[in-house]
Amino acid sequence: MYNITIDFEQKGLSPVTLPSVEAGDSLLEILLDNGIELHHNCGAVCACSTCHLYVDKGSEHIQELSDKEEDFIDRAVNPRINSRLGCQCVLEKGTGDIRITIPDQSQFLGE
Repeated sequence: MYNITIDFEQKGLSPVTLPSVEAGDSLLEILLDNGIELHHNCGAVCACSTCHLYVDKGSEHIQELSDKEEDFIDRAVNPRINSRLGCQCVLEKGTGDIRITIPDQSQFLGE
């Protein structure tokens, strides 16, 4: 089980903590299931970069970065060394704390 803390770059949004999250789902699925919006234009199949986020803590609990994911991260807005795609961040079995930051979602059209 994991405790996931979500920080937001978008002004006016306070951090959220999701306690007791089970392994097996992606961070994108976990966020959406908990009412936290993260764009995912390709439908979560690693074909775009709109579910881009930053893993600030706990990356050892997430499946490793694939070459395909790395290619799409290069296309994301403001990629950093800790950038990942939410659709590819599947939680592995274990316990611990994970902290992520969601970039400002208002930068995308339609917001």
